Amino acid sequence: MHPSSDKHVNGAKAEDQILQWCQSKDSISSHYAQDPTKSPSDIGQKLFGSHHLHSSSTKAPTERLVASPETLEWARRCGNFGNTQPSQLFLQAYHDLLQCLQHDALANCVSPSLCGSTGFVPLTIIAPLNDQIRHMSNLIVRAKREVLLATNFWKHSGASELINDAMIELSKRAGQRGERIVFKLMYDRGDLKQFAENHLEVKPKTWTSEVVGLPAPEKIPNIDLAVQNFHKPPLGTFHSKFMVVDREIATISSNNIMDNDNVEMMSHVEGPIVDSIWDTFIVSWHNKFEPPLPCRNETATAKPPPTFREDSFMHLFEPDGSFRLPEKPLDAELPEHDPGHPHYDDSIAGQIDRMRSVLRPQQGESHADAVARHLNKPTKLDLKATAPARDPNLHFFPFIPCPPTDAVPIAMANRKPYGPPNNASEYVPQNECFLSLIRNAKRDIFIQTPDLNAKPLLPAIVEAVKRGVQVTYYVCLGYNDLGELLPGQNGTNEMFARQLYEGLSTDAEKQRLQVYFYVAADQDHPIHNSFKKRSCHIKLLIADEQVAVQGSGNQDTQSWFHSQEVNIMIDSPTVCKAWREGIERNQNTRQYGRAKEDGCWYDKDGELAEGSMGTKPGKLDRVKGAWGMFQKARGA
Repeated sequence: MHPSSDKHVNGAKAEDQILQWCQSKDSISSHYAQDPTKSPSDIGQKLFGSHHLHSSSTKAPTERLVASPETLEWARRCGNFGNTQPSQLFLQAYHDLLQCLQHDALANCVSPSLCGSTGFVPLTIIAPLNDQIRHMSNLIVRAKREVLLATNFWKHSGASELINDAMIELSKRAGQRGERIVFKLMYDRGDLKQFAENHLEVKPKTWTSEVVGLPAPEKIPNIDLAVQNFHKPPLGTFHSKFMVVDREIATISSNNIMDNDNVEMMSHVEGPIVDSIWDTFIVSWHNKFEPPLPCRNETATAKPPPTFREDSFMHLFEPDGSFRLPEKPLDAELPEHDPGHPHYDDSIAGQIDRMRSVLRPQQGESHADAVARHLNKPTKLDLKATAPARDPNLHFFPFIPCPPTDAVPIAMANRKPYGPPNNASEYVPQNECFLSLIRNAKRDIFIQTPDLNAKPLLPAIVEAVKRGVQVTYYVCLGYNDLGELLPGQNGTNEMFARQLYEGLSTDAEKQRLQVYFYVAADQDHPIHNSFKKRSCHIKLLIADEQVAVQGSGNQDTQSWFHSQEVNIMIDSPTVCKAWREGIERNQNTRQYGRAKEDGCWYDKDGELAEGSMGTKPGKLDRVKGAWGMFQKARGA
């Protein structure tokens, strides 16, 4: 039994303990496999003196260690990186996030021995929310044994119907094989009962209600479905968004399960890192699994990545590894995979062909019109395209496959939920990962997030710019402005951008900070989030085109200090390049979204965007912020 992680240890003693945990074969997953009658919380308490609900106040240190050969070697030894050669930037960030384990061995929401691993990213999706969920539904119907799905907000909607349809189809397929599927679903729908019990078991009467709308047990007779509602009041939101299928494939995403106008980002990962994400799910579930998870003895580490074994996937690429199909329209007309009218594909290549058909301009349509039609569909809008024609080699295309590569280093960069209404839960792996990459980047930093206003980011970004680093970030105009106006939230995107520019002294410095407001791929101007027509919910940070962090974590006060977040840090120039190209291909932010040095976006006539409060909101706007904060805490 390890000493309680509640007892703070420091210096060399702390690093020795962390190294011991990381190199141990002990994990909550491995002990659960040995005895599935035990709950993950009991196992965590025995192994590490911690569990999902253990989240103490952790103020950040005033100084961090500068990278040295010794610290980098220590970080390498703490990870299961195999034959890969992690970059210095990655190892420094990994070292820094691991320091948080001296206060809580499970601060990263994963067993220490699974914090650092390797894996593959064969597919990324940057698109409206329903395209991510279409991919999830295709993975669900292909499941053979188990599905673990974690999301923030679940609402009966077209988005949820895509999952429901997949569950019904999965049950049918399992029945034809004479098998059963274990399906665990975890979400956050705030309930007063959670002041007493954070992890609430959801009964069929509730999950089949109008607001949730999951299939009744009789509609999925070959699925053992268990649903859990988690929240740690008042502000400890379960903001994580990920899924694991058959402990072979995982998705890490930005999207909730509800209809909205957001463009989102999802990475489909395979290989050993899937074991880490599986472990994160069971840590989060906390309670005993009934029935037990069937894949508890079948690790992803022991299996080859499935996608790279598909001939159809290999044929997506030119000899130089470039994706050959995004600009080539499909001659065949394939029906769209829609809620209530599902059309499943057997492979990623099949999904790509279906998307090529959907995005083919119809008679009289420009490509921008076809994109507008696609972006309008989730929330039944009729917004017209305003963007001019673009380079035909850069058309909007949601699916971004990566050619087969060797495994790359990947680490979990998470944080636990923290309920109290203060910002004391600061020193956590996610935040230290973000800050380390900003602090140690040598050339450039790119960020896309709905909001960017977490207080520690102000000095970090200013310092990076002053030392010569190009910092570019994309945010969503007006995203939850009312909530961001409340005390302690640090202001709107426009207000925070203005503070950043005011912290810079020279014109050269100000040129190195470039702030943009999201512009959809069919538009030529930002549209304020209050209109719910074209918003962006992507969460991504890329440093030096080498290391990227992607997942559920925003760059705002809620994500930095309260919500449970799940992110992956990837060390791969190939993946970073594909992601940056995908970001630019699937939006017009760089062309039309640049803010001025006062933090605001202006149209050609010098006017603020419709709906913008600028940097000086009125008193009534601050009063309305209470409602915005409620929306934010629930993850909307």
